Amino acid sequence: MIKKILFLLIVCFQFAAAQELALVRQGGKFGYISKTGEFVIQPKFKVAKNFSEGLAAAEDNGVWGFINPKGEWVIQPSFADVKYFNSGICVVQKDNQWFYIDKKGGTLKMPASEKVYDFEDGVAFIKQNDKIGLINVKGEVILQPTYQIIKSFEDGFARVKNNDQWGIIDNKGKVVVNVEYNEIGNFFKNTTWAKKGEQFGLVSANKFMAIEGVDKIWDFDFQEVTYARKNDKIGFIDLKGNWVVEPKFDKARAFVRNMAPICEGKKWGYINMKGEYVVKPMYSDAEIFSADGLAPVKDKEWGFVDVNGKQVIESKYQITAGGFVSLFRKSDKGFLNGVARVKSGKQWGYIKTDGSVLGGQWYENAELFQK
Repeated sequence: MIKKILFLLIVCFQFAAAQELALVRQGGKFGYISKTGEFVIQPKFKVAKNFSEGLAAAEDNGVWGFINPKGEWVIQPSFADVKYFNSGICVVQKDNQWFYIDKKGGTLKMPASEKVYDFEDGVAFIKQNDKIGLINVKGEVILQPTYQIIKSFEDGFARVKNNDQWGIIDNKGKVVVNVEYNEIGNFFKNTTWAKKGEQFGLVSANKFMAIEGVDKIWDFDFQEVTYARKNDKIGFIDLKGNWVVEPKFDKARAFVRNMAPICEGKKWGYINMKGEYVVKPMYSDAEIFSADGLAPVKDKEWGFVDVNGKQVIESKYQITAGGFVSLFRKSDKGFLNGVARVKSGKQWGYIKTDGSVLGGQWYENAELFQK
């Protein structure tokens, strides 16, 4: 019986530690709420940051430390500035020096670098003699400083630039797309878009294939199609460069759940994978669908439609980004895991997929839920 109780306590603790929390400001102080809308950490910080990997930075008397989801100090305040944890490591500043710490607050020894960069999925940049390379969490150099630029890693791949030409590497430093293009996109299912000379096309298995007449291609992000422009009109191509939807729209955004926002004239609607209207152009703006099956649409304000085109949440909100930089690289303007951050008047809050306000509460500022 005692073992069962201990097991349940451990499970409950792990659940509490893993739950998503959101940073909000109320009464001029920052605290954190759970998805029940209740405060898990009462508003008591003058300045604080979002959670990342189970820890959140907070300021106390002008110096920064880190708290856990219970609001307890795990790393005592002693830093002049801090970033976010990634791969178990965070960049912090003290005595005018930037350096790395682990999740216990211990200082980590890393190779010399002209700038200290954040870790991303197990690697961080190092800069020596104006060239960029990579180190791992052990401080080992896995790619000697070689490139002019390395962009942020996305799903284990990053765009790199050398001699004013672009290519792609993986997070071990291996070249997966040769550094020989004027422009290049993200890496998605062994494919990217690129510009070579005056031609735009796709690179698959490290081989370039031009697409006739195309003068711009956007990144593959969510599905095996992306949008491209030909003769000043936008359509959609697949991973082989075939037109799935012929170019006939003025503007477009990505397909998600087989629906894409498109614009004709000044009005936005949604099409399916056959290029047929599911929602005819009637909105002044429209965003992509979320995994929750809802998409933001704008009249004078923002509301939400479902995948059948029915408006299920009336247009009375603002959805622009809040006061802090989001950790999400995709869209944070819609629903994420069951809630959407919205603004009503001068206050921020969260709505659920049924349109109800989380906890019935509004705040001076509200950020995305994160772990």
